[in-house]
Order: sequence, then structure tokens, then C-alpha cells
Amino acid sequence: MRQTQPKINLYHLKSVVFYEMTGFGIIFLFLWLDEIYDLPHYLFKSMATPVNMVESIFESVMILIVGFACIKRTLGFLSKIQILEGMLPICSSCKKIRDGENGWQPIEKYIEQRSNASFTHGLCQECMDKLYGNEDWYKKKQGPV
Repeated sequence: MRQTQPKINLYHLKSVVFYEMTGFGIIFLFLWLDEIYDLPHYLFKSMATPVNMVESIFESVMILIVGFACIKRTLGFLSKIQILEGMLPICSSCKKIRDGENGWQPIEKYIEQRSNASFTHGLCQECMDKLYGNEDWYKKKQGPV
């Protein structure tokens, strides 16, 4: 049986970066279209403004810096995402997972070894009632029913 390993879906990673780059490219394009063709003058009949190359170059550089920073940050976030895929052979009784290398492992250990997830334990109300329902101290703590 194929063992599952955490992995990043490369297709999704590429598509997210592609859409981010496309968005910043469109902003970049509109910046220069506005500078060259003076779009507000044609669209809204406002006063014509002269071409200011220094301002446009500065704005372009700032857009590129912000764009690269956003894409780098997105890649950092996406690299932390890990996905377990496939069939996990799990015991119907104790919920341990069969690992081809180490036999049966608790589900917590299996997931912790393959991701950055960690576990903390507690008891739901149903399990507390099942475990401690007949204990006097538990009945007192629950109060009158």
C-alpha cells in the first residue's frame, strides 16, 4: 500500500504566484498607461497633466518592491502548508495508524512526524461522563441534574 508523505501541491503554488504576479503586472500596466495617455483626462474630461517620468519610475520601483515582497511572503506561507494525501490504514479500535517502517503508531505521533502540527489532549463531555460518571466527586462537581 502506498504510504502518504506530506507534500505541497506544486500546481496550487504556481497558480497562486501566477495570479499575484498578474495582479501586480496589471497595476504596473495601468500606472504607465495613465502616465502616457493621461487616462483621467480622456475618461473623465479632467484637466490634462504633463508626463512626469521621475514620478512614474519611482512608483514603478515601489510597485515592484511591494510585489516581490508579497510574492516572497506568500511563498513562505505556502511552504509551511503540508498536505497528507492518500489512504491511511487506521485501526478500528485504538485508532493507531500503520506505518510501513515502524509498525503501528498513535495518530498524534504519525501526524507530528509528517507536519508541524502538535497535539494537546483533553476529554469531551461524553467521554468524561463515561469515565467518571459513577464517581461521587464527579457527580458533586456536575451539580444536580
